[in-house]
Amino acid sequence: MQRWRGLEDIPEDWGRSVVTIGSYDGVHRGHQLIIGRAVEKARALGVPSVVVTFDPHPSEVVRPGSHPPLLAPHHRRAELMAELGVDAVLILPFTLEFSKLSPADFIVKVLVDKLHACAVIEGPNFRFGHRAAGNVAFLTELGATYDYEVEVVDLFVSGEAGGGEPFSSTLTRRLVAEGDVTGAAEILGRPHRVEGVVVRGAQRGRELGFPTANVETLPHTAIPADGVYAGWLTANGERMPAAISVGTNPQFDGTERTVEAYAIDRVGLDLYGLHVTVDFLAFVRGQQKFDSIDALLVAMAEDVKRCRELTSP
Repeated sequence: MQRWRGLEDIPEDWGRSVVTIGSYDGVHRGHQLIIGRAVEKARALGVPSVVVTFDPHPSEVVRPGSHPPLLAPHHRRAELMAELGVDAVLILPFTLEFSKLSPADFIVKVLVDKLHACAVIEGPNFRFGHRAAGNVAFLTELGATYDYEVEVVDLFVSGEAGGGEPFSSTLTRRLVAEGDVTGAAEILGRPHRVEGVVVRGAQRGRELGFPTANVETLPHTAIPADGVYAGWLTANGERMPAAISVGTNPQFDGTERTVEAYAIDRVGLDLYGLHVTVDFLAFVRGQQKFDSIDALLVAMAEDVKRCRELTSP
């Protein structure tokens, strides 16, 4: 799969293509419907499929300080899109200048002049251009002028997550923030993941007999609510059952919020400096401060036992 950072990266001899545009944070099951349809349409027409997305999130540029927590960084989204069969991902740097492009100019500069779109696949609420003034109706109207068709795919599937609310990135972020990683996984179609480099912490876990990988997460990552979770820690391509702690470590009057993963039944792991991923399977309990270190150790042993059961095949 080709990955382009900006319009200038698109090959000059790029031909017709089927395009879909959106933030696609998380590439959740609703997004998968739209992207999957774009891939299907492209194959039927014998042309490549392209996903256009933005960095940073448009809200951060239009309303500084409003960047939403991210369900997946761009490289992870690209991996997920590649699994869906996408041929190219175009990440457009979203600047203040770019945000002022009118809907018509956006269509000409991106869809027509660079990607030579023959079809555009979008969800019903797709908005684009300055002040999000462009919509599906306008996109369709200009399609007659610029020789592309528009197909609308309903992405609002639903299930038990969020009490039956339609699946969306907003709902997924809310469930993650509440610690409902099971609900988030239903929407995403896989466990919610955070990733980053393992750094040295206070090393109290090691002193207590439960050495943890202290993960320095990427900026704007959507972090689950404070508590203990069952899940998996992946390092060097190896996926290991894990007990995951999120929080400030109140037992030792901590103030910094961390994500720490203990690889269950693994001895002598040295993960410092490695880039790792942490997948959240299930919530086990909330963050607590115990009456004594002994009480904490009993709870930690019970946490590990529960996490071992939850992650066993």
